[in-house]
Amino acid sequence: MNNSHPAGHGPTRALTVADVLALPVLAAGQPQVVTGVPHLERPVGWVHITELTDPASFLKGGELVLTTGMPLPDDVAGVRRYVDELADVGAAALVIELVRRYHRPPDALVDACRLRGLPLVTLAKDVNFLEVTQVVHALLLGNQADVMRRTQRIHEVFTALTLRGAGPEDVVRAAAEMCGRTVVLENLVHQALICEPSGGTVEEALTGWEQRSRATGTDDHTATRGPVGWLTAPVEYQGERWGRVVMLPARADGPAFGPEDITVLERTAMALTVARLIHSTPWERTAHRNALRDLVDQRHRSAEDARARCAALGLPTDQNRFVATLVDLRTGSGGTEPGTRLFQELRTAGVSALVGELAPDRLGILLALRPSQPWRPIVERLCSTVLSLAPQAVVSVGSEITDLSDTARSFREAARVAEATPPGQPLPPDRSFHELSDLGLHRLLYALREDIRIQEYAEQQLGRLIDHDTQHGTDLLTTLRHYLEAAGNKTTAARRGGLSRETMYQRLRTIERLLDRDLESGEQRTELHAALMALDVLRAH
Repeated sequence: MNNSHPAGHGPTRALTVADVLALPVLAAGQPQVVTGVPHLERPVGWVHITELTDPASFLKGGELVLTTGMPLPDDVAGVRRYVDELADVGAAALVIELVRRYHRPPDALVDACRLRGLPLVTLAKDVNFLEVTQVVHALLLGNQADVMRRTQRIHEVFTALTLRGAGPEDVVRAAAEMCGRTVVLENLVHQALICEPSGGTVEEALTGWEQRSRATGTDDHTATRGPVGWLTAPVEYQGERWGRVVMLPARADGPAFGPEDITVLERTAMALTVARLIHSTPWERTAHRNALRDLVDQRHRSAEDARARCAALGLPTDQNRFVATLVDLRTGSGGTEPGTRLFQELRTAGVSALVGELAPDRLGILLALRPSQPWRPIVERLCSTVLSLAPQAVVSVGSEITDLSDTARSFREAARVAEATPPGQPLPPDRSFHELSDLGLHRLLYALREDIRIQEYAEQQLGRLIDHDTQHGTDLLTTLRHYLEAAGNKTTAARRGGLSRETMYQRLRTIERLLDRDLESGEQRTELHAALMALDVLRAH
């Protein structure tokens, strides 16, 4: 007896008519499929040997019926009635042995089976039907035991996820890994918040997501829906439907959804319902945050994947301009979460954007703008909201981009602006945010203040002068500052320092001697001025 599974089939896949015909015990009879070739993937739930004229009364559906042909009626009407009863009860196939009564299948039987779409298989050689039943039933029982073990494992995995308070990303990822299919969590407006692709790309899974999702319709129970056959299950929150989790079908040549897939998806929906109660942050916000972080860190597999994911979140990605904005709270949010307020503000203004926390006390905002829509008024409106919540916050803006793949660059620019902005840095009178054009030498040195080379440079250029002031109680450093700020005009420098011209000349000669510098040299004055600005930044820090 051969109890092995047919080659290439997993232990939990339903045994089909084609599988049974391929078993050595049945293949020895040289089976020939006469009708119903398209239906050979029908699952076989049992094997039934019969020599009755009315076998259907003993069937429940899904049986592979074995017969020698002895009980078949002689008349056409009787043959049709025999086949109709098998088809009506849902028999998987009829296998007839051409050894005793028949040596070719009767035309009436062939016509009736073809008309009802019932697979008719003939055996040219004698086959031990009892052995066939033993082999197939052993396989079926083995599959059932394995299905029970795997179902138990599914329940254990999702129970463990729930007990440890797993978030929605962990739950969806577990579902995708368990069934080997792409799983997507969407909200009621058909925005794909989480996508775990399996055997494909994010682009393939999410391109045109909203349109495809709406085409599937909705239901309050787990079902296969829509023209492409999505398997969906509702996700609830506080007794109301909040969204749904979707399992996408495999490629055209892949297996159909089975009972195990349904179990996985239903347990996924249950675990997500519990996770929604545990994790108070709205999942739309979490999805925005994750999408932003992946854009900033360039973690997407491709630019197409990034566009598909953002579009599935409701961000327009075609023929749009984008602007990266950073909000550094610095002193906290004043008891209100600015991210939520900013998201609401943008929605009220009709502006599409991703809003999410990129780091503690740092919010990222990616604005998606129509071709003719100016971004400055929008950022000013955001600044007004931010500063009302956190007066010490700093808003920085990167350069405008036209391709979503350049998002990381725009955010890097905004980050450089933020890093170069000291607390209390004054703004131009016409705006409330900082941008790249604000970066001068002083702010560049501020951004580089942690670099030891800046510290060494300031000490190398000015250290001896500072030491002299410390040892002798002089203030030559201030004199040098007045001189450099006056662009080398000694008269202006003397007036600013409240000194006579003679005293100014004497101090400048002392400074030149201590520093071994020629203060008449424009290049050397520039070097000293840069060192003095670096010293101011370091002392302020």
